[in-house]
Amino acid sequence: MSSKKDKNKSPMPASSAGLLRFFEDETQGIKIRPEIVVGLSIVLVIVSILLRLVIS
Repeated sequence: MSSKKDKNKSPMPASSAGLLRFFEDETQGIKIRPEIVVGLSIVLVIVSILLRLVIS
């Protein structure tokens, strides 16, 4: 019977190996959480809609 360790050590498929390798690389620069980026974009949309309503 195969143990749990054997299942974790199975090789990754060739098609997804490049994607996993990409996310393992650390790069220099500003690191922002995705939630902040989504929140700021929603705020920008709301502000632009409010400005359009106020100006017209």
